[in-house]
Amino acid sequence: MSVSQTPIAEIADEAHRILGAASAAEVPLRLIGGLAVLFHADSLHPALVRAYKDIDLATPKGQGRKVAELMTSLGYEPAKEFNALNGSRRLLFYDLPNERQVDVFVGTFEMCHVIPIGDRLSLDPTTIPLAELLLTKMQVVELNEKDMTDIVAILHHHDVAEHDDDAVNAAFVARLAAEDWGLWRTTRMNVERVREQARAVGLSDEEYRTVMDRLDRLWERIEAEPKSRGWRLRDRVGDRKRWYETPDEVA
Repeated sequence: MSVSQTPIAEIADEAHRILGAASAAEVPLRLIGGLAVLFHADSLHPALVRAYKDIDLATPKGQGRKVAELMTSLGYEPAKEFNALNGSRRLLFYDLPNERQVDVFVGTFEMCHVIPIGDRLSLDPTTIPLAELLLTKMQVVELNEKDMTDIVAILHHHDVAEHDDDAVNAAFVARLAAEDWGLWRTTRMNVERVREQARAVGLSDEEYRTVMDRLDRLWERIEAEPKSRGWRLRDRVGDRKRWYETPDEVA
């Protein structure tokens, strides 16, 4: 069956179209961001449904050219100057008829912190693994309502465990946080924010307690992980030095 050469107006359907075309072309491409949270849930809790503006994707290092060829064939306009300057780590494409953009993170997710996302894409056929997906939200210094909603959605729909089988792999999260003090610091800040604000999202008391239990178990696992020498040295400086980047939104 041939794939449409024109982006679909309904964003979830369009994400499915891109992923289907990528699979057929053997281009390793996975969803990231809010749509990945939606796709990972069998049926997203009504209180956690939100609007999705753009499509975010991830691919391993060295796949940028194949991704660019695929996206162009699917009717997307490349941001030529941006891609020429940043293509080794990030690509940008425009869906002009639907006024949307597609970000493709190459190898790593780089915003407030750097999250490696290229090595474990084979664990899921549709999205990046849940551990990395949660970290892309937890690494946001200026957490907004949609990020909070996505964090709660991940923890509501998926358990915290020591594996990646429909669960947040706490061992993987803890290992990254033990190597990067800045990531640990921002994650701690957002764990506290979720504890304070998650009740307002609209879950029942029982659902809220489940989310809190999973959040607490995740943080306990992070704290239990032995920290690297670099982490311990950076901990001595603490908040006296800024520990995060301030990424600009791409227009």
